[in-house]
Amino acid sequence: MRVSGRISNKYFGLLAAFGAAVIILGAGVRADAATINPLPTPEPGVGSYGLEATKPKPPPTSVATITTPANGASFTESPITVSGLCEDGLNIQVYNNGVMVGSDICENDSFSLQISLFAGQNDLTAIQYDELAQASPVSNTVTVSYNNASFTAFGTLITLTSNYGRRAANPGQVLTWPLQLSGGTGPYAFSINWGDGSEADLKSVPLAGEVEISHVYDRAGIYRVTIKVTDVNGVSAFLQVIAIANGQPVETEAVAERREITIVRVIWWPVVIVVALMPLAFWLGRRSQMVSLRRKIEKEVAEYKEL
Repeated sequence: MRVSGRISNKYFGLLAAFGAAVIILGAGVRADAATINPLPTPEPGVGSYGLEATKPKPPPTSVATITTPANGASFTESPITVSGLCEDGLNIQVYNNGVMVGSDICENDSFSLQISLFAGQNDLTAIQYDELAQASPVSNTVTVSYNNASFTAFGTLITLTSNYGRRAANPGQVLTWPLQLSGGTGPYAFSINWGDGSEADLKSVPLAGEVEISHVYDRAGIYRVTIKVTDVNGVSAFLQVIAIANGQPVETEAVAERREITIVRVIWWPVVIVVALMPLAFWLGRRSQMVSLRRKIEKEVAEYKEL
């Protein structure tokens, strides 16, 4: 019995050691499994908070250059065209006496847009903005003057500006745009071209002040929005801004259809012409053969007669 007891204790110890090893190994496997296959993130519950982060990057270092109009130019009509050099893909905002008066997207390293002038001296500058709204250094300053004899009374000139040169919304959602209207005499008539091929929006405003316009884009893309306002005396102002419908721009059905028709014409017209000319070519070939054969026979007949 004592021997049996010692054997039992020995086997009991071996079993205990083996069990401990299995537990340790299992824990290691579970730890590795947890590392390789992390638990899914639970759905947010009541009282939870969401966090959003933006990966920073340096602001643009290139500087835009205004090349048109020339420094010191004088104008009697408004709006005028402002053009220059810029970094491709950036948003260009033009400022007049420190007020944003127009916005454009730099394409092929250049920009061009129309802006309205203030009466008297106008100091024009341009700033580039990236997709994070980070600004580049300010461009050169171009000073021009605007004198129109029809503005005999103070306050008759209209000014249309905005704090936003660029705004964005998802396709199918309402994009709103606040504007600041001053000067002139009400009521005012607005005409807004949203740049997506839709009909211009017409809007009447009785008094100057803050005016809000809105639009819904059907497709993703970058659109130039042109806004014109005219008061009761026929005095007008102009503003161009950039609207963005988020997402990857897609080809419209009309463009795709035109492209398909063009491809079909290029591919099939030569084939149709060749098929149409095949009977004629065959007939001409047969006729040539018959003429050659007849001449050969006539020659042989003539030689036979001479014999």
